[in-house]
Amino acid sequence: FTPGIYSLDQAIRIRRPGTVVMGLGLATLIPATGEAAIVTDDVPGLTIASLMIDAGPKTSPVLIQIGDSKSGWDHSEAPTALHDGFGRVGGAAPGSADTCLVVNSHNVIVDHAWLWRADHGAGAEWTVIRAKHGLVVIGDDVTIFGLFNEHFQEYQTLWNGEGGRVYFYQSEIPYDPPSQAAWRADSGAGYASYKVADHVQGHEAWGLGIYSFFGVHQQTDSDVRLKSAIEAPATKGVRFTHVSTFSGRSGGIDYPINTLGEATNAGEFKLFEGINPESQ
Repeated sequence: FTPGIYSLDQAIRIRRPGTVVMGLGLATLIPATGEAAIVTDDVPGLTIASLMIDAGPKTSPVLIQIGDSKSGWDHSEAPTALHDGFGRVGGAAPGSADTCLVVNSHNVIVDHAWLWRADHGAGAEWTVIRAKHGLVVIGDDVTIFGLFNEHFQEYQTLWNGEGGRVYFYQSEIPYDPPSQAAWRADSGAGYASYKVADHVQGHEAWGLGIYSFFGVHQQTDSDVRLKSAIEAPATKGVRFTHVSTFSGRSGGIDYPINTLGEATNAGEFKLFEGINPESQ
C-alpha cells in the first residue's frame, strides 16, 4: 500500500501462503461497512507489516484476524509474522470494534503491536467509542515482542492459547469508566489488563507495566479501582517475570497478579520481581 487512507467496503482476504502485505508511509485502512479490515486463511508464512487499521463508523467484530475459528495447522516451519501493526479505535474519528487483533492460527510471531482505544481526540467518551479487547489469542505457541495495549473496556489482552510468550508489555487500563458499576468483571472491580484463561497450562511473559489513571476525565468517579492487573491460572507453567504497576490521580490497583502482592494506590509505583500465580 502506498501512503494514504483507504476506506474498505469489504475485508482484504489473504489466502495464499507466503503472501507479503506491507504499508508505506503510514498506510491506513478503515473498514467502512462493519467488516474486518484484514482476514487471513490458516496458511503459513504470511508477512503483514507497517499498517494502521482505524475502526470505522459501523462496529467491526475484529479489525485484523489471523486464521479462522477452525485453525489448527502447525506452522512452526513457516510462521506468520506481523511487524509494526497498529489498531486504533477512535481518536482520528469516532469508531467502534469489538477487538483490534484476533490470532486464531498457531505459531504466529508479532513484532511490535500498538492497540489503542482513544483516551483523547474524536469521540473519546465511554459510550461513544466502544471496544472490548485490544488482543485475543486463541492459537498455540504465539510469541509477541513489544505489545502496547491500552484503554479497552474489558480485558486489554485475553489469552486462550497454550505456549504463549510475551516480551515487554505496556498497558494503560481505561481512564474513563463513569463508575465502578459500569466497569466490572466477575471479580467485582474492573477487568484485568492481562487475562490468561483458566484452562491454560503454559504461558510466560517478561517485563510488564500496567497503569491506572482514573480521574483524568471528569466523567469518572474518583473511587474506581481495578482488583487485579493480571489474572492467570495458579499453575507451574504460567509465569510472569518483572511486573510493575502505577496509579495516578485517584483510585488504584489492588493486586498485581490475582490476589497476590501489595496494592498500588494513587501516586504510587511498585515493581514485583518474584511474584507468580503458582504461589497462591
